[in-house]
Amino acid sequence: MKHRFETGKQPSLLRNLILSAGLFFLIAGIFLYGVTAVSQKSSALEERTLQQAVRRDIVRCYALEGRYPESLEYLKENYGLHYNEDRFFIDYHAIGSNLMPDVTIIDRRAAS
Repeated sequence: MKHRFETGKQPSLLRNLILSAGLFFLIAGIFLYGVTAVSQKSSALEERTLQQAVRRDIVRCYALEGRYPESLEYLKENYGLHYNEDRFFIDYHAIGSNLMPDVTIIDRRAAS
């Protein structure tokens, strides 16, 4: 007995397998793209936060002591600057006690 909405053909097992695999890889690709995008935004935010922290501590030192810090080590010891030194390289050049130091922050992961 044939039902009214049946065509008489059975769905192909190979076709179902290909569709399932394709759907799986599409969803996995979208997920990986999302994770990568979030990771990149997080890295950029972390670097920006470090730049703000270094600048804030430099300005705080100038406001409290009347001079800019002579080194990055001085900021670490006296103003509590902490950062991931394995990830970030900070190039700190003090120009003088009355001139704002030149600070460059490099993300080592992005550079390699």
